[in-house]
Amino acid sequence: MALLLPRRRGPAVAAAALLVPARGLLEARVPWARDRALDHAVERERHLVPFLETKDALLVSAPAPHAVPLHSLPSSIPFPFRPLRFLRLYPSAFALSPHPIVVSPTHRLEALHAAEAQTVDATRADAADRLLRLLMLAPSRALPLRLVARLRLDLGLPPDFPRSLLPHYPDYFALSPDGTLLELVCYRKDLAVSAMQAYAQRTGGYKVGDAVAFPLSFPRGFELDKKVRKWLDEWQRLPYISPYEDGSHLAPRSDITEKRTVAVLHEVLSLTVGKKMEKEVLVKLGEALKLPPGFRKVLARHPGIFYLSHKLRTQTVVLRESYRRHMLVDKHPMMGIRYQYLHLMHMGKEEAGKSKGKDRKVSRGEQMIGEEFGGEGEDDENEEEYDDEEGEDEDEVDEEDMEAGIASEDEESDDEDTEKTGYSTEGEAVERQPKTEQRIQIAN
Repeated sequence: MALLLPRRRGPAVAAAALLVPARGLLEARVPWARDRALDHAVERERHLVPFLETKDALLVSAPAPHAVPLHSLPSSIPFPFRPLRFLRLYPSAFALSPHPIVVSPTHRLEALHAAEAQTVDATRADAADRLLRLLMLAPSRALPLRLVARLRLDLGLPPDFPRSLLPHYPDYFALSPDGTLLELVCYRKDLAVSAMQAYAQRTGGYKVGDAVAFPLSFPRGFELDKKVRKWLDEWQRLPYISPYEDGSHLAPRSDITEKRTVAVLHEVLSLTVGKKMEKEVLVKLGEALKLPPGFRKVLARHPGIFYLSHKLRTQTVVLRESYRRHMLVDKHPMMGIRYQYLHLMHMGKEEAGKSKGKDRKVSRGEQMIGEEFGGEGEDDENEEEYDDEEGEDEDEVDEEDMEAGIASEDEESDDEDTEKTGYSTEGEAVERQPKTEQRIQIAN
């Protein structure tokens, strides 16, 4: 049976938080501006999830020789269109036999899957620590197993992690009696150090209650309103409350509570191997972590910390500090394998006989994937190099669904994940790009 340890409130943290005075509230606007480099980091993984889930259905779930009838593929695979059309896009990975149609992996896909299995074995301890720290963030020290399964790719977990990972760490994890919850068995204090605390320790030291400022970066040409900039400077000087500490004693709808909420979201994204996550999944996780009402608006209110990409008909939250242009600063081994899968997918598109114009874009995609892991980077100052991918008109979110909208001061509900839109004529950040304006509570 899982031993769920109570969360203890650090006295120094509580004292520091209580010294923060109540501040008056004022409405201001924070614009959304497109970041082409981070959009590319999201868009280059087009179709990767259904590709990997199909691969797992063949090589993990199906016995040798790993041939599965087309109609027997799991219905849970999120194919973007008809499965047969999708599989035909990637002949370098999937072999199709006619009458009846049977899907089987190619030798190249099997070889890459074997390399992935070796990487999974080598990073098993790291994956367990990531999952353990995620459970340590939960007030109940437990998360729905179904939600953890949705986070599998983000956390770098193996596809069959309930069987291949959890049994290896009985001192870490346990399943609830009904099998619906993944519970924490042992709280490790040595792992209860957030990425921001580790950053502060590396750059000048840290003690509990210190004011740790989040690294900020903005797209070229982006400017904050002077009042917002003043508020942000004061907000950065507030005490940093670790996401692993109890925050229930903090005043609701206060600046210090918002800073802790940002700390939790920052830590969650830091635990992912790609330093990004679909907003829909992040919102569900935030609800499971009992973040305060309205927490999703925090993502739009802090564009220097989080970037909301609207590519691939969804919203993706990217941790800005983890990227240098489109490239990850710290590259996890699982991301190396993932980009090899993308390379294999591009090879399949070439072999499918694309037109010359589209071949050029595929080649460009391969080049940038290669640069991500060891190749020469392109000119960082050249903003125009990030061309929109083929079919962007089909996959781009409608303008009316793109922007995060405006939250009024008296809005307590957070029920709508996709908010209203509008166009700006000022063109501050990116020419002819739509902007989101999110109201932010700042001090007088």
